[in-house]
Formats: sequence, structure tokens, C-alpha cells
Amino acid sequence: MPTAMNLLKDAKFKELVADSHYLSGSGETHDFDHHEVLQESEDLMRALFFSIVRETTGTEFDDSLEAVYALSEQFHKSNDPADFAALTTKLGSLSDEETVMLASAFSNVLNLHNVSEHVAAAMEERHARLDDIPRGPAKTTNGAIKGLIANGVSKETIYEALAEQEVDLVFTAHPTQALRRSMLKNFARIRQCLLDLQARRLSGYERAEILASMSSAIQAAWRTDEIRRNPPKPQDEMRAGLSYFNDTLFEGLPKFVRRIDTALINQGLPRIPLDKSIMKFSSWMGGDRDGNPNVDSHCTKDAVYLARSKAADLYFDAIQNLIFSLSMWRCSESFKARAAARHAFVLSQQDDGALYAERKRRNYVDFWHALPLSQPYRVVLSEVRDRLYNTKEAIKDVIAGRVDALNPDDASIFTSKEQLLEPLLACYNSLIDVGDKSVADGYLLDLIRQVNCFGLSLVRLDIRQESDRHADAMDAITKHIGLGSYNEWDEEKKCAFLVAELEGKRPLVPRDLECTAEVQEVIDTFHMAGHLQRVCPGSLGTYVISMATVASDVLAVVLLQRECGGHEDRLLRVAPLFERLDDLRDGPAQLRRLFSVPWYHKHIDGFQEVMIGYSDSGKDAGRMAAAWALYEGQENATHVGNEFGVKLTLFHGRGGTVGRGGGPSHLAIMSQPPATINGRLRVTVQGEVIEQNFGEHENCFHTLDLYTAATLEHSLKPPTSPQTEWRDVMNVMSEESCEKYRKVVFETPEFIRYFAQATPAQELGSLNIGSRPAKRKANPTVTALRAIPWIFAWTQSRFHLPVWLGMAEGFQKLKDDGKLPMLRAMYKDWPFFRVTMDLIEMVLAKADFNVAEYYEKVLVEPGLHAFGATLRQQLVNTVKIVLEITEHPDLLTPQSDSKGQSSSTFLAEKLSMRSTYITPLNIIQVENLKRLRAIESGEVSEEFMAKYAPSMPWSKEMLSLHGKNNWYHATVSDTLIITMKGIAAGMQNTG
Repeated sequence: MPTAMNLLKDAKFKELVADSHYLSGSGETHDFDHHEVLQESEDLMRALFFSIVRETTGTEFDDSLEAVYALSEQFHKSNDPADFAALTTKLGSLSDEETVMLASAFSNVLNLHNVSEHVAAAMEERHARLDDIPRGPAKTTNGAIKGLIANGVSKETIYEALAEQEVDLVFTAHPTQALRRSMLKNFARIRQCLLDLQARRLSGYERAEILASMSSAIQAAWRTDEIRRNPPKPQDEMRAGLSYFNDTLFEGLPKFVRRIDTALINQGLPRIPLDKSIMKFSSWMGGDRDGNPNVDSHCTKDAVYLARSKAADLYFDAIQNLIFSLSMWRCSESFKARAAARHAFVLSQQDDGALYAERKRRNYVDFWHALPLSQPYRVVLSEVRDRLYNTKEAIKDVIAGRVDALNPDDASIFTSKEQLLEPLLACYNSLIDVGDKSVADGYLLDLIRQVNCFGLSLVRLDIRQESDRHADAMDAITKHIGLGSYNEWDEEKKCAFLVAELEGKRPLVPRDLECTAEVQEVIDTFHMAGHLQRVCPGSLGTYVISMATVASDVLAVVLLQRECGGHEDRLLRVAPLFERLDDLRDGPAQLRRLFSVPWYHKHIDGFQEVMIGYSDSGKDAGRMAAAWALYEGQENATHVGNEFGVKLTLFHGRGGTVGRGGGPSHLAIMSQPPATINGRLRVTVQGEVIEQNFGEHENCFHTLDLYTAATLEHSLKPPTSPQTEWRDVMNVMSEESCEKYRKVVFETPEFIRYFAQATPAQELGSLNIGSRPAKRKANPTVTALRAIPWIFAWTQSRFHLPVWLGMAEGFQKLKDDGKLPMLRAMYKDWPFFRVTMDLIEMVLAKADFNVAEYYEKVLVEPGLHAFGATLRQQLVNTVKIVLEITEHPDLLTPQSDSKGQSSSTFLAEKLSMRSTYITPLNIIQVENLKRLRAIESGEVSEEFMAKYAPSMPWSKEMLSLHGKNNWYHATVSDTLIITMKGIAAGMQNTG
């Protein structure tokens, strides 16, 4: 590895980072330039990486790397097809071994670029807070509070809304994180080094040490196998999700709430009440069994106990620190009596040799012996520590299978958050009573808030299952008890039967039920949920019904819960997930039917959660039609709730990509219909977005701030409602674009063949990025394909078809009808339409006509080329009409802010920096897709593959990780997988 001092003497390194303040040690400056920080970070990391490549592979490969980079840079400056051809020629001249190493190098550089962007964003947020720079609507809670006051909202109203607000972020294991956890850890080290270089004034020694540490982490990433050789298990995904609580969230949450307190106090308002938690966290990792046979009742149990184990570890460490800090002797009389009782109990056990030996075995860091009454808080908290230790051990016994479950009646452990809160609140109240408020409001307050937010499980685990699976379970039951086939009944008969059973008392599910393994697993899941609700209260969240269509879908789940051991006071709330176009439109009518059932209306006690799906709706109808159906669906569902006195919590199933509802979170929230959030928001945080939002402390803080601020602002200062004529325009646009989208995707015979050939859709399974299969059912249709691989495949080829297909025809019809001025007015004055168009424009800027055409040229049968040309022309038409509506001369043309700068300019520059590395990966991917398909079709002879062997030691070592005794297949498939990961990193999303 090159040392820091060697790097500082390296001529190429010095040339790349000339004039960088990173090497001057100047640290943080008052004037912040986002582009300058990003460019300097990029130059430094590229210089470090290329130096490491020279050290590990030699100058010949380094020269090839530099040559490819230069040709790609030239193409992206000129956009000349001749320059693209020169790039493909150069890549074609490389050996297979050079190609796989080059793909790995560019993939690594793109991940390093992502680190640079995260650091630049974190530093920009930090400078904005230091200088109290306005960050636009809903960017910070402090800014939202000030803005609301300026707009005439009373301080008391703001305080009440914020104190009652609840934002629930739901982590999902959707297979969109292409990076291995090992790689993420290395990049986290690099990110911290960059932050240290940026934020501090450093001596020459400190600077050299940080550069050495950064170089070490970059080389570790370069030398780590970036390919996940086996698919993760759901339990692995749960562990990965929980790591963010250990790394940033557990510590970051109370710091964030303190900032909210400060903002409120500055306005003369009280702080957030002690018993309130404005943020909550949930998870689907280990609970989402929709189309995933790897998630069963045992897996869900494991996920709950894994979360409890991590929570117990974090609380145990926190209590150890709290014991050390609460050294004072003054306390209230009631607390003194409590401490005395505990002290007497401990003294009574001192002569018990077995207990003494056990205390020594536990090897507590401090205060392992009996504590004197002069330290009353330590005396009481030592019991809390003992119970947490016991809790940790009991959970380990369950995970290891030594016992079946925790015992909720065991007083030596904690099984509910109320049990843990009680002694902490006793300490807090005693400190307040004796005048030690500043002590009470220190680390103890943070811990109380952590317990209130995270409970004993850190996250509440949702359970998700497809509606047909519940119907099949009901079908097995009704057949067994002689009532015929439930699946053959109409909706009226189903609802009547379910309501009668819910109102009655007789048991429905027979013990000797004969059923399929699939039905038995559904029944087992309900039994497990009832069991976990009893022994691990607070561990489960919502039961989500995917592909929900009718009221009976919800009633069936409520009934099955009750029949499988769920006490009515402990039943999970049930949320229908409306995710296809027709279901989104009909969902409000189904809610009205549900709320009209007296038993159900009483059961929900005025609250109902409804999930809306952005992914499948987009795949079903196209982005614009789906966006409008989601908007109207929320409005209509809220109206139904208001009609029946039911408060709705809308659960937004948004992905990371625009095609799946992704985009900047504050813009997404502020573009929702008025009066649909009202202080209650649930939203999924999926795959790679989890790392982007919570992988680093500054970004974690910013994410919590952003969601809180946007939810508050939307609730108290709702966005503009659409005018009637705007609705008419959107109805026309929705119908026209949906018709054209479906005509291509579902009615054109050539489409599925073109999709399979022109994208890596068939090869995505080799990425092993998730435990869930790519298809719900094993048939070659778009309907069977999940939304994530559908988006992933088009993202890889840089065509992004799901986002824009059908849009040009819809807008053109409106333009022909004289509606262009109205569309421009909608873009200017309606947040929903503006955000939708801006996100589409961003995706169009990411698309690359030359790259998409190259995929077709090399991979697609000639008979489909005319069809592909038609699709590309539609892309051109879409760009043209979008620019006409936005009145931008080109995609991402600057829109000046108050400082005369442009966020669009920054984005365009970032996309340009990325594209230089992505395009060579696209070209390499195309060639290796062609080779892999030739291998799988038998076009490559066994004799040829048997003779093939790598000649370069460093590439042979890398390819040996493939595990197959076939060097040619290993080279092709590894190269392909690396390009997929690199392009995903460069596009900053997979699905």
C-alpha cells in the first residue's frame, strides 16, 4: 500500500490534487462552495485510487485505465457518435482480464464518487446550520417553525402539532442495495476521513495520518470481493438493517430531538414532552413474505428476537454509562426509600457464594459489588443493569433454541418498554425534585427518549402477505367445515360470512385442518404473530395486505388473527395495500364498505392505516397515470375517513427510483394532496436509500430533520389545491398516457422479447442482492415480474423506459387541444405537477440515447430493431415536450435560486462526472451479456472454454473467487456482475 508520505511525493497524485485545500490543512472555511468541495473530494479520491491501482497491478494497466477514462470524457464533452465508437474500439482491444479489472476499477471509483457526494451534502447542511442559511421550504424543522410563524400560524398551534406528530420510517429489505456490507463499511471509513479533512484544521502529521487511513480503506475496498457469492437470508438482511441503529440512529435520535427542543425554546415554547416520540421506526426485514418463500413464521420469530437482542445490547451499554454519570447523593425521599430497599436486598445476598460467583462472572466494567446508599441512583440503576443482562441472556437462549420464548411473567428480565421506563423516570423525577434539573436533562433524558422511540425492539416488524394467500386459507377452512369454496363466493357473501364470524364467538379454525403447505404457513404466521404479541409486546407493527382489492381482504385477516390466538386487545392493525391502477381508484369505495360495518368501525376505534403502492402502479399504468391515481386515491380515501370519523394514516410505499415513486423526500411530502398527512406519515425507506440517509451522522440528522419539517409544514401550511381545469387536464393526460403505455408494454407482442434481449433483466438474479425472487410467479411476463427488477433492467441500459413511456403522446394531445399554456401554469403554481415534472426531467437527463442504441445493436435480433427505433423516437419526443412545458432550453437548465446559483446546475455537473465512468461499464456489460448468452445457448464450445485460462496473476486471483472450474465462464459472469453493481452505483439506484 502506498504510504501517505509516498503519495505526497507522487507526481501524478500531486498533479491531480493541485491547489486542494485537503493538502493545505486549511480545514473548514466560512464560504462554502458545494461544487468546489465535491470536485476536490473527487480529485483526491481518484488520485488515491489510481495510485493504489498502479501499486497493485502495474503501470501498463494504469495506462489503459487512464486511456479509457480520457476517451469517455471526450465523448461526454462532444456527444459525438464517432467518439463513442472510439471508446468502444478501445475497450474492445483490451484483454478479458484487463476488462474485468477495469470494470472493477470504475465500479470502485463510482462508489468513491458517491462518498464524495455524501460528504459534500453533509458539509453543505452543516454550513447552512452554522450560518443559519435558509434552506428552502421544509428543509429544517427550525426553518419550518419560523416560516409558519411568519405566515400567521400561532406558536401554540405549531407546538401542539409538533408534539402530536408521528413520522414512522419503515426499513425494507427490497433488493436494491447492490453493495456488500463489507464494502459499505470500508466506504464509511473513507467518508469519515474525508469529513475529518474537510471539517478540521490539521497539522502536517494529522493530515498524513488521515490520508494513510483513507488509502488503507480504499485499498481494502479494492481488494475485497465486491460480488456477493450467495444470496442473503432474511435474517442477514435484518442484521444489516439493525446495524444503522448501532452506527447512527440510536445516538442520533436524541441529538435531533434536542435540536427541536432548542428551536421551540427559542420561540418561547416548551420542549417536546417527555412521553412523546415524534419519530418511530419499523421494518419489513424478516416480515415481508409477499412472494418470498424464504420468509416464514420461524424467520419472523428470528427477526423479532434479533432486534430485541440488538436493543438489549444498546440499552445495556447506555445504562453502564448512566450509572457512571449519576454519582450524586441527593434524591427525593421516595427515591431514597426505593434505593434503601434495593440496598438491603443486595446485602442479604452477599453471603450467597453462588450469587457472588455469578456477579464476578458477569464482569461488569464498573460497580460490580454492592453499592453504598450514598449513591442512590447507582443502587437503583444497578438493578436495571442486572435485568438488562438477564434479558440479553434470555434472548440468546431463544435465538439458540434452548428455550422457545421469553417468559413475560419473569420479573428478572424486561419484556416491555414500560418496565424499562419506570426506573428511569423515577430517577428523572427525583433529580427534578431536588433541583438537579440540568443533570436530569442530560444523558438520562436522552435515554428516556431512546426508550420511548425505540422500545425494546428498535423497530416494530410489519408482516406483509398477498391477499390471495389469505383467501386460500379461508377456502381451506370453509371447505373443511362443509360450507363450500370461499374462493367461489362473491364479495357480498364473503363479507357477510366474515362479519358474522367476527360478531360471533365460536372457534372457526379446526385443529385437524387439512390443507396445503402454503395454507399451513399462513396459519402458522398468524399463530406466531399472536404468540409474539403476548411475549414480546411492541415488537410487531402493521399487517399489510399486498394486492388488496376488496373489503373482504381486510376482514379475512382480522378474523384469521383472532382465530389463531390473537387477543382482541393485541390484534395487529391491518392495512390494505392498493398498488395497481384500478385498485387505487376503487380503494376509497372499499374503505367505505369497511367503515360501514359496525363491528369493524368499533374495532378500529377511529384509526385506519392504508398503504399506497408506487411501484406496481407505475409498472401497471406508467408513471404519470400512476402519479395521478395516487394523488386522487389519497384525496378520496381521506374524504371517506372524514365521512366516518376515521383518521387515516397513509403509508407510502415509495422506492428509491423515480419509476417507483422515489425522489427528494421533502419535495415528495410537500407535493401530497392537502389534508392527507395531518401529522401522521408512514413511508418506506428501501435498499440503497437506507445507506444514503442513515450511513453517516450528518446525513442521518438531516434526514430526521427533513421528514419532521416537511410533515409539520404540510400539516399546517398545505400545498396548493389543483384547480378544476387542472384536474381535467390530468384526467386526459392519465387516460392517454396509460393507454399508450399499456399498448406498448402489454399489447405489443414484440415488447417482451425486446425487453429480455435489450436489458440484463434475465441475468439480474446472479447479483444475489436480496433474499426475494425477482418474480412472483415463474412465467415470462411483465405482470409476473416484480417492480424492482423491471426498473433495474431499464436503468442498467440507461433507457429508463418505465418513467417516460406514454407521456409524450399524452402531453402532445393536450398541446394539440391548446392546453400548453395551462400546463405551463400548472408547472409554475402546482407543487404536485412541478415535482413530478422535475423528477421526470432528472431521469431524462440520466438517459443516454447512444448507450441504449448500443444495447440494441449488439444484443437484439435485427427483426426488432425497428421497434427499438420507435421507442427511442418516443424518448426524443418526450424530452422535447417536457422542455416545452418547463420552458427550459435544455434538460436541467439552471433555475436560479436566491443566491443566483442553481441546484439543477449542480445535478447536471454531478451526472456528467458520473457518466464518464458509467458509459465504459455499459459497453463492457453489453459485450459480456452477449458472451454469457452465447455460453448458455451452447454457442461457445466446451473445448474453447476448457483451454481458456487467465495469464495475469492479479486477475487470476480475483477470478478464482468465482468458485467454478471454468475460467471463461468465471471471467464473463464476474465482469457482468461487476458492471451491474458499478452502473447501479453510478445511477445511484438499482430499483
